[in-house]
Amino acid sequence: MAKLEIRNLSRAFGSTRAVDDVSLTVADGELVCLLGPSGSGKSTLLRMMGGFERPSAGSIFIDGQDVTEIPPERRPTGMVFQSHALWTHMDVFGNVAFGLKLRRQARHEIQRRAEAALEMVGLAGYGKRRPNELSGGQQQRVALARSLVLEPKILLLDEPFASLDQHLRERLREEVRDIQHRAGITMVFVTHGQDEALALADRIAIMRDGRLEQIGRPDTIYRQPKTEFVAGFIGQMNLLAGEVRQGTLAASGISLPVSLDEGLATLAIRPEDISLQKAIGEDGAVVHRVTDFGTHLSVELRTLQGLRLKAMTEPAQGWVAGMYASVHPRKFSVYRDGRLCALTAQTSGIELPAKSQQLEPA
Repeated sequence: MAKLEIRNLSRAFGSTRAVDDVSLTVADGELVCLLGPSGSGKSTLLRMMGGFERPSAGSIFIDGQDVTEIPPERRPTGMVFQSHALWTHMDVFGNVAFGLKLRRQARHEIQRRAEAALEMVGLAGYGKRRPNELSGGQQQRVALARSLVLEPKILLLDEPFASLDQHLRERLREEVRDIQHRAGITMVFVTHGQDEALALADRIAIMRDGRLEQIGRPDTIYRQPKTEFVAGFIGQMNLLAGEVRQGTLAASGISLPVSLDEGLATLAIRPEDISLQKAIGEDGAVVHRVTDFGTHLSVELRTLQGLRLKAMTEPAQGWVAGMYASVHPRKFSVYRDGRLCALTAQTSGIELPAKSQQLEPA
């Protein structure tokens, strides 16, 4: 196991700062996911950790040793890329054993460690197969075994499952988590998939425009996003522009009591934090669209002001398009200038204008 420290790391390409003054510590045996949209700098940051990109400024330490100027082959790190990058002229065993041969390990040691690595990734007995005889998921497991066999202190993974289908991604990420627990290895995993980060990580580091937006446990990131960007990026969120006046936040027909100074603000409500009740006549919001996911219904609503809301309910509630509903949030948060300024656990409800008319589908 190993501790990784990133201190004020930056990487500029001309006038563009792909990574801008990032500091991050990854503890022994911890799995940290770097999460963010395309162009946020997460892959560039990972490549600097592995020595494949040279920082413009800052330092990288592993177990207290400065490795900033050390080339990739001499760092105690392993790298798994999005492309499998397997050698097609070698069989699976040869691909996994290649790094050990370069290190001039004894033949019996190469045999033992390569077989152990293949068994760890669930490919025992596949050593004589060629890469083109394997599925995409199996090829990615070979790439993982090729890194693990070198016994790196830190394993770096750059969106390794991006090219795989959803079902296979879910299965492999569970296996990676199991391997990480068994091996006790420190991992940094780059992804743009929210579900992947929430399922895998001990902590998530969300990046935006080369900077770290928020770092924390998955449950904290989801339930207490510190910025409006994180609130909108993680999971589904209803983000509504509004204004605070005399202790009330008004946002597109919604009114809520808040203890904030007057001024512009953004109201944020998760779909699962909205409770729906059938409205009498045409009071409330109109149900525009309902999607049945089996475990729950996703209900899209519209108000007279054109506000669109998404709520999550149990299937048994039987919502259908054209019905009217009163909307009651169990929890909401408020952002001002992009930063969290209020978080409320319970509310008495949302005031919606009465006699909302039927709206035409979009």
